[in-house]
Amino acid sequence: MNSAICFGLAALAALFVMFPNSTSSVSEEFPSIPTLVSDDKSIILQQKIISMHIPEDNTLPWAFVEGKVINAVDGYPVIIQIYKNGEPVHFAQTDVKEDGSYEYKFRARNVDGDQVINIFQGDYTVKIFKTVYVDPTSKLV
Repeated sequence: MNSAICFGLAALAALFVMFPNSTSSVSEEFPSIPTLVSDDKSIILQQKIISMHIPEDNTLPWAFVEGKVINAVDGYPVIIQIYKNGEPVHFAQTDVKEDGSYEYKFRARNVDGDQVINIFQGDYTVKIFKTVYVDPTSKLV
């Protein structure tokens, strides 16, 4: 599954379960050009750019970016960059699991008693960087 932007709820005892938001989140993918990472041209950095919309009436505290890396280079994390109106808002990295999947959870809304702070609201551009082998047979054992 390609990267998706979804929202979720925090569960009891600091464990949380992610549920799709009842208000639709818009995600659109833009084309990108891979960048060579290695001198021998066996590893490239893939960049995926998607748009993310978090509605004003969002009531869920968590959001996440998830996806799968095909031919992932071991030891290279997925880098996630979130921008609003071209300005950087949030940068993070997350490890790629053995099956190639990754997930990064972040706070979209904070509630402290009567005080509610919408950390993310509106339209954003999300850049996702993945390091992969050009040829799947070149994967080192």
